[in-house]
Amino acid sequence: MMDSLYFQHYLGASFRDPSGYLFYKEGVLYRQINSVYKQHFEKLTNSGLYEELVSENLLIPHSEIPKWENLPAQCYKVIQPEKIGFISYPYEWCFSQLKDAALTTLRIQTKALEYDMVLKDSSAFNIQFHEGNPILIDTLSFQIYQEGQPWIGYRQFCKHFLAPLLLIAYKDVRLSQLLRIYLDGIPLDLAAKLLPIRTRFRFPVLIHVLLHASSEKRFAGKPVDPSRRMSRTGMLGLVDNLEKTVKKLSWSPTNGGWSNYYEESQYSGPGAKNKEEIIASIIDRILPESVWDLGANTGRYSRLASQKGIPTIAIDSDPAAVELNYRNCRDENENNLLPLLLDLTNPSPDSGWDNSERQSLKRRGPAGAVFALALIHHMAITNNVPLIKIAEFFHNLGRWLVIEFVPKEDPQVQKLLISREDIFTEYDLENFRNVFSEYFYIHQEFDITDTIRKIFLMESRKLANHTG
Repeated sequence: MMDSLYFQHYLGASFRDPSGYLFYKEGVLYRQINSVYKQHFEKLTNSGLYEELVSENLLIPHSEIPKWENLPAQCYKVIQPEKIGFISYPYEWCFSQLKDAALTTLRIQTKALEYDMVLKDSSAFNIQFHEGNPILIDTLSFQIYQEGQPWIGYRQFCKHFLAPLLLIAYKDVRLSQLLRIYLDGIPLDLAAKLLPIRTRFRFPVLIHVLLHASSEKRFAGKPVDPSRRMSRTGMLGLVDNLEKTVKKLSWSPTNGGWSNYYEESQYSGPGAKNKEEIIASIIDRILPESVWDLGANTGRYSRLASQKGIPTIAIDSDPAAVELNYRNCRDENENNLLPLLLDLTNPSPDSGWDNSERQSLKRRGPAGAVFALALIHHMAITNNVPLIKIAEFFHNLGRWLVIEFVPKEDPQVQKLLISREDIFTEYDLENFRNVFSEYFYIHQEFDITDTIRKIFLMESRKLANHTG
């Protein structure tokens, strides 16, 4: 029987795997490896595969922990994985992030075969972006290769990676959000129905989606046919075809709602420079251990933190802005900035079994500091969220809040009001101060040159460090 102490602290996302599970002990994350997985783990570590994958930043490294008392009877070994700064999910990734994660998975599968091992699953949730790069975090994803056995992870790869990539490339970028509903990947029969008719005669779509979906339906509920075998050469050919297919897929981040915001914004040259100077000075003052930039667009102000070595999450709801931001991170080898696609008015919820497998944005905090720059008018006026609700939301997310107030007289707000009735009687600077002071200590106000906007430095009353 699993020891109750460790069971109570196991990580919700890992309870399904009989090979082992993640758990916390005294605030430190560990992975228990069960005896049933002993042979596969020893093959991974003794063959040289583990060392090669770690050296190429494809697998998260770990250290082995001497056994302590009262571990469950089925425990073979305990390891301590290197810490991932922020856990993100596939439905929060832009197109190129999902594509890079897919190619990383295929590259790992190819290398595993060189050492007579395979990936037993291809879940997109097993990939995280660590120091700027996609990396496999599940050490127990490997099993010893059996000659003639088909790739067990093929179906999951198609559902988690190929189907959403095809839907984005050939149909609509918003269909990536189906991954938020279908946590085990987009059903292939659904993908087949959603893809345009013109794509159905493309060989990859025909083989990996249409015929694959038909095969799933045909053999559902039937025992596995032992005569269905795949040679090593055949498996390598399958992986190679998937890799070529994924590499050819593309999506252009054009016509994004806010991806060209900086070019069209109302800031003068001195105003933009002054805003950067204000934010940089605040960062130097508060020295946050992490930053969440909400409404980050393409990450101009996020980089004021990330370039100082501060782990920074750049969140935006515009797929084009997030795509451009990620491409820039990749091109410049930025390892402290992670762009993510989230709608703050409907952020990622707790989901999965017992609402505990995938965490909401709020539960993945708090951050050291939250940036909300040129954002509040969109939440209050575009989305009709009262100021008090905005303050409640922000005060739980991080200790420090760097927020820009954009008054009604600002040209950007006037654009929002041009086609609707102004019912926002409480949206003014005085009420903003009064409402936010109930949840925050307001430390400082800054006027932005050549604008009527203000930047505030606030500290959450709930998360304030009274000893510092």
